[in-house]
Amino acid sequence: MTSEQLDIEFKTAVDRVNDHTEPFPADFLLRLYAYFKKATNNYDRPSSRKPIINAFKTNALFQVKNISQDEAKQKYINLVNNYFLYRK
Repeated sequence: MTSEQLDIEFKTAVDRVNDHTEPFPADFLLRLYAYFKKATNNYDRPSSRKPIINAFKTNALFQVKNISQDEAKQKYINLVNNYFLYRK
């Protein structure tokens, strides 16, 4: 897959998540968060008002620190596709 195709699929996956109106499971959201931040090279600190949420987000980011930007995009795409394929 070319870099351009990956970017298109990544944007499509992000749009699917943003357009979804039902709540997502918390563990799924944390993985999405980490892959999205890594894929977009956004290294801003978590900014929740609740310290415990910031701790979970920081941990999620720590878990993806050794993957590339393209790998993060692919993992985000796969996570979204699997969620929508297997949700009930």
